[in-house]
Amino acid sequence: MARLLEGRRALVVGVANRWSIAWGIAVALSGQGARLAFTYNRERSGEHLARLVADLPQMIDVPLLRANAAEEDSFEPVRDDLARRWGGLDILVHAVASADPALFRARFSELGRDGVLGAIDVSAYSLIAMSRALLPLFERAGGGSIMSLTYDAVRRVVPGYNGMVAAKAVLEAETRYLAADLGPLGIRVNCISAGPIKTLRASGVKGVDRARKLMAERAPLRRNVTAEDVGGVAVFLASDLSRSVTGAVIPTDNGFGTLGAVAD
Repeated sequence: MARLLEGRRALVVGVANRWSIAWGIAVALSGQGARLAFTYNRERSGEHLARLVADLPQMIDVPLLRANAAEEDSFEPVRDDLARRWGGLDILVHAVASADPALFRARFSELGRDGVLGAIDVSAYSLIAMSRALLPLFERAGGGSIMSLTYDAVRRVVPGYNGMVAAKAVLEAETRYLAADLGPLGIRVNCISAGPIKTLRASGVKGVDRARKLMAERAPLRRNVTAEDVGGVAVFLASDLSRSVTGAVIPTDNGFGTLGAVAD
């Protein structure tokens, strides 16, 4: 049986470790035949990423490219490298997010300007910068799919998420505006709103364990969300099955966000 993404070329940005949502997406894309490339920020991260990639089946000559989401022009060398290797690009997975840990501990009214703007810069503005830098590769491919990750804390108050919520709100707005801007070029832009997943970054957010317990007990599907679940949605967004879907924020939360209150 033909795989959905056979021959497609995907760049995944934001893998921290094997528990990352980005890694779950990468495994799912690979399983459907996509060729993968990754970026990393620090040398140590690159070494760890190389060990992870070595475990992927049938992955040969996977580009691991250094880039910093906080630097305006950081993805131009990535574009040039992928242009030489692949010629074009079909899929971009933006899964990078960063904020000062102090922002997650502070009261919302006490958040500092520099901390909030820093979170927006790395976690949201970087999507614009990446899309702009990689646009020639998508144009060579005749279009493609860009996706990023958000969280329902934009619509509902989640204790402890203070430091990141502004960045995710900006990211969701960017999704709509980039979809309108890039749609005539055949490029779809969407955002996956995943439920609470126990990742290294999420462990710093007060209340994540409680949120997962509530989801397993009260969500319509009575289970927690996994990185593999998000990977399945990513495969859909990367494939031609989603050819008419763009500018969307897609909940991947077992229906928990549909509840007006936590049902008994």
